[in-house]
Amino acid sequence: MNTLQALGYEIRSKNAGPFSLTIDVFCKDSEIFAQLAAAPKLQALAVAELFRRPAESISVFPIEALNVIKISLPRPVAQGALQDRDMHGAQWAFILLDALGSGEDDRP
Repeated sequence: MNTLQALGYEIRSKNAGPFSLTIDVFCKDSEIFAQLAAAPKLQALAVAELFRRPAESISVFPIEALNVIKISLPRPVAQGALQDRDMHGAQWAFILLDALGSGEDDRP
């Protein structure tokens, strides 16, 4: 499989409320969407291991009509807590990129 960065058109993470995060993988087309949606490393169990969360707390939503894979997970601490190191949840997508192997970005 090619790297997620090369296949995914855009990858972002953000808050989904004060206790949750969401990572969105926007795919270039339906073929790449199908490939990524079936990728073992984008399944709930693998994501749970990567982010060190219980598997039952991870939700993966492949949205075929939009060619988007949405991953929801709990924040390690509530947004704004003293221990919160990423108020906006913007850095979490990079953990997923690193785990899947980042490469040169070949987006047009």
